[in-house]
Amino acid sequence: MAPSGQAVEKQEPPGPGLDPELKSWKCLVFYLCFYGFMAQMRPGESFITPYLLGTDKNFTQEQVTNEITPVLSYSYLAVLVPVFLLTDYLRYTPVLVLQGLSYVSVWLLLLWGSSVLHMQFMELFYSVTMAARIAYSSYIFSLVSPARYQRMAGYSRAAVLLGVFTSSVLGQLLVTVGGIPFSTLNYISLAFLTFSLVLALFLKRPKRSLFFNRSAPERDGASPSELDRMNPGPAWPADAKPGRALLGAWRDWTLVRMLRELGDNMRLPQLRLWSLWWVFSSAAYYLIVYYVHILWNLVNPTTDTSSVYNGGADAASTLLGAITSFSAGFVKIRWALWAKLVIAGVTAVQAALVFLMYSTSNIWLCYVAFVLFRGAYQFLVPIATFQIASSLSKELCALVFGVNTFLATVLKTIITLIVSDKRCLGLPVHLQFLVYFVFFLVLFLVYLSGAVLVLLRHLRTGRPAPPPPPEEKAEQVLSLQDTGLNGPRPALPATRADICRLRQTAAPGPRTAVWALAQPPGLHPCPGKAGAPETSGSATGP
Repeated sequence: MAPSGQAVEKQEPPGPGLDPELKSWKCLVFYLCFYGFMAQMRPGESFITPYLLGTDKNFTQEQVTNEITPVLSYSYLAVLVPVFLLTDYLRYTPVLVLQGLSYVSVWLLLLWGSSVLHMQFMELFYSVTMAARIAYSSYIFSLVSPARYQRMAGYSRAAVLLGVFTSSVLGQLLVTVGGIPFSTLNYISLAFLTFSLVLALFLKRPKRSLFFNRSAPERDGASPSELDRMNPGPAWPADAKPGRALLGAWRDWTLVRMLRELGDNMRLPQLRLWSLWWVFSSAAYYLIVYYVHILWNLVNPTTDTSSVYNGGADAASTLLGAITSFSAGFVKIRWALWAKLVIAGVTAVQAALVFLMYSTSNIWLCYVAFVLFRGAYQFLVPIATFQIASSLSKELCALVFGVNTFLATVLKTIITLIVSDKRCLGLPVHLQFLVYFVFFLVLFLVYLSGAVLVLLRHLRTGRPAPPPPPEEKAEQVLSLQDTGLNGPRPALPATRADICRLRQTAAPGPRTAVWALAQPPGLHPCPGKAGAPETSGSATGP
C-alpha cells in the first residue's frame, strides 16, 4: 500500500561516473545474495533420512518418525517469536551469525551424534536456522530505498532458489555418479556451511530496522511509516542503552496499536481469505515436506546409495516451484470473484497428489507426486503474498505474515502432537499421509462451498439494473438540492434536452452552477431563448 505522505525521491547526480552510494549498496546486495546462495549449499540435506536409517547411524524408522522428527515442530514453535523479535532488535546481522552457527551445529551432531537425544538436539538447532530465515529476507530491505524493494526481493529469492537447486543437483551427482557415501556428503556440507558462517561475520550491520530501530522519516526525506503515524512520540536515540531502548519500545505500546489496526483490516474479505489459506495450507505443506523423505525410504528401502534420487526430486521440485511462482505473476483475473474457486482447484490437485504418495508403491510416482505438490503450493504463495500486501502498509504486512506463520506453526505442532508423537497416536508415516489427504480433502470441500456461494451471489446480484424511466431523471437531479452539495451524487440526465429544460426552469444560484458542471462533454450550449428549437436526441462524447 502506498504511504499517505508524499515521498521525496532523491535524484541521482548527473555525470558519466557511477554514484559512490549507488555502487556501495550494489556491492552490499551482491554480497548478501552470495551469502544467501552459499548458505543453501548443503548437498547432504536431501539424504539425511537415509543416512539416519542406514548403517551409519542405525536408527529405526519408528525412532525417526515418532521421536526425532516431531521435535522440529515443537522447537520451531518455541523459537519462532524470540528469533523474530531479536532479528529486528539486534538489526539482522547477529541473527544471521546465529543461523550460521546453528547450521554448523546441526552437521556436527549429524556426524558425531549417536543417540536419539543427540538427534533431537540436532532438530532443535535446525529449527533455529528455520526461524532465522526472516533475518535474511528482511535484511536486504534495510540496504535500499522502498522504490527498489520489489527488485531486491527478487534478487534475494533468486539467490536462495539457485542455491537450493545447485545444492540438490550437486548432492545427487556426488551420490549417483561419484558413488560418495552419505557421511562424506555431510562432511562436504559442513565445509560449505563453515564458509557461509565466515561470510556472515563480514556482513554490514544496518543502522535501522523495522520496529525497534526506526530512523526519523525526515532523515531520509521519506514519508512517515505506519509505526510513526501510530506512535508519533520521539523514537529512542541510537546511542541509548539497549535495556532502556527495549523497555521504551514496549512502553510505547506500538505492537498493541498495530494489532488493533490489524483487527480492523482483517474485516477485508480477501485479506481474511488468503490469511486463512496461508495458515492451513502452510501447516500441511511443511508436515509433508518433513515426512516425505521417510515415506520415500519406506517405498524404496534400498541399501544401494547410488539408487536414491532424493536430491534429484528436491532439485526438480525447487525448479518447478520457481517456475510456478514466476508464472503466478501473470495471472490476471477478478480475484474477489474467482479466488475461492482457484484455491479449491489447487487444493483438490494437492489432495490427489498426497493420496497418490500414500497409495503408490512406485518410488518414481512418489517422486513425481511430490514435485507437482510443491509446485502447486508455490504457485499460490506469491498470489497470497500480493493479495495480503496490497491492502496493508509495510509494517502491518510484516506483522500479518508473522502472525500467519505463527498460527500455521501452532496448527502444525498440534497435528504433529496428535498424529506423529509416540505419546499420542504415534502413527507410522504411511498412515500419516492418509491423514494429510483427508485434511486437504476437507479444505477442498470448504473452499468449493465458499466458491459456489460467491458465484451464486454474483449471478443473483451481478446483473445490471434496468435504466430508470424518463420521468424519474428530473427527480434524480432535483434531489441534489435536498442533500446539499456535499451529499450523495445522484445519476445525471443523459440527454441534452433534459439538462437544458432543467437549467431554464431553475432559479439562478448554486444549482445552476451544478447543472452547468454536470453537462456531459461534447454537448453544444443550450439555446438562449425559450422559443429556440431543441433536439431531444442523446449526446455523444468526444
